[in-house]
Amino acid sequence: MEKNTYPGKFIVIEGLDGSGQSTQVKLLGDFLINKELKVILTKEPTQDSEASKEIREILDKKIKIKPGKLQELFIQDRKEHLDKLIIPALKKGKIVISDRYFFSTFAFGASDGLDLEWLIKINDGFILPDLVFILKVSPQICVKRIESRGEGKKLFEREEKLAEVWETYKVLPGRFKNVYMIEGEKSIEEVFSQIKTLVHSKLNL
Repeated sequence: MEKNTYPGKFIVIEGLDGSGQSTQVKLLGDFLINKELKVILTKEPTQDSEASKEIREILDKKIKIKPGKLQELFIQDRKEHLDKLIIPALKKGKIVISDRYFFSTFAFGASDGLDLEWLIKINDGFILPDLVFILKVSPQICVKRIESRGEGKKLFEREEKLAEVWETYKVLPGRFKNVYMIEGEKSIEEVFSQIKTLVHSKLNL
């Protein structure tokens, strides 16, 4: 992966479905905006690309596709995401906070039986974030949170599947720089406190 050489900072928050990463993205965004920093909040899959529209139909179980083809769609969406939003913002010195990035491809793709090294290779041309947080929440708790939403479960949102996804997530801090595991079963405020401390110490924000 390529190091971020732009003046802006790129932060990613990851975790199992139901781990609370979307909540933490918003909290971090609000915190940095209150410090009068220029912040962009985003997520993957995106909302607007043609690839993302197909991805959402697959995740909603409306259509089926082979695991390798699904991950190739994520790559297409990610490239457009970087080219149109993330890199232009980083060039302007903004802080980009993304709810998921290629670490989701590694974890969810590997849970579908795809080779982790292949998944890493197909993302090799993309920039590495300056800071990545993986929220550690058990699959059981994640499923309970998902069920409490009352929205129905998406493709990967079963306890046994999330357990498989976690097997890859837990090795990523040892494979990549600037990736940190956060205890995600604490209160929302305590989880954010862990993130805030690392953002300050590692990026001086």
